[in-house]
Amino acid sequence: MSLRVTFLGTSGAVPTTGRNTSALAVRREGDAFLWDCGEGTQRQMMRFGTGFDVEGIFVTHAHGDHTLGLPGLLQTLDFNERERGLTIHVPGGTRRQIRSVVDAGGTNPSFPVRIDEVTDGSVAHRGDDYEIRAFETDHDARSVGYALVEDDRKGRFDRQKAEEELGIPPGPAYSRLHEGESVELDDGRVIHPEQVVGDPRPGRAVVYTGDTRPTDRTVAIAEGADLLVHDATFADDLAERARQTAHATAREAGDVASRAEAVRLALMHVSTRYAGDVSAHEREAAEAFDGEAFVPDDGRVVEVPFPDA
Repeated sequence: MSLRVTFLGTSGAVPTTGRNTSALAVRREGDAFLWDCGEGTQRQMMRFGTGFDVEGIFVTHAHGDHTLGLPGLLQTLDFNERERGLTIHVPGGTRRQIRSVVDAGGTNPSFPVRIDEVTDGSVAHRGDDYEIRAFETDHDARSVGYALVEDDRKGRFDRQKAEEELGIPPGPAYSRLHEGESVELDDGRVIHPEQVVGDPRPGRAVVYTGDTRPTDRTVAIAEGADLLVHDATFADDLAERARQTAHATAREAGDVASRAEAVRLALMHVSTRYAGDVSAHEREAAEAFDGEAFVPDDGRVVEVPFPDA
């Protein structure tokens, strides 16, 4: 079961020649999502081959560098004769703002476009064995982040014990036990699932903050996350500017990742001041976080493995 994140836009408020404005493509097996949709996102989707079969769009806040790609993308989906509806998830209180952005292109799509307001703790989307949750962030606008969190998986089935120690013949009994059902053997013995099935195994989690100051809420939602994508607009040289504009530094993002005990940290929304050199971001984040910390280039693909892979 693959889980893949493609970084479509990693720049701050304005694009550069090398970095587009904010957008992530997240694909879990056959389910595809877009998290934020800055200007030019549809071209990035074409360029990096993520496909247009998105189940939903998840907007962190209404600032233009996270939303101005919506009109063009919706027009393209309409030209591609999309028929099924599309839900755009947005922070509570921003439906009218996002609707005005959507309508700015003058296109009335042939498919339904629903705008769904979410708040801290909302389950924005529920799929098979996973959900996408919204969580509160701290920016100078109504804002949320999103976390794709998989359900726990079944424990491993101990075939050797089942066959050699307990004498359970291979066949339907194995799958019934793995599904949590007790079985009675021909000799009258009753075998319970816990005798041959291990403890549940954790699923995977990808957390995206959008623009935010570091918060305890992010630490809580990102606990043990396999990938945390955090605002890192500035390096230490502009820490005061980060506070003034409700953004984070790379070191602060590293501290959040460390407190959350995340596995990997991607530093996003990098100010154009650092367009030519992001080494300070990676160095300062690494001083606060022992895991892998990196500034992704546009187009970078990160495969998220299971924790026990």
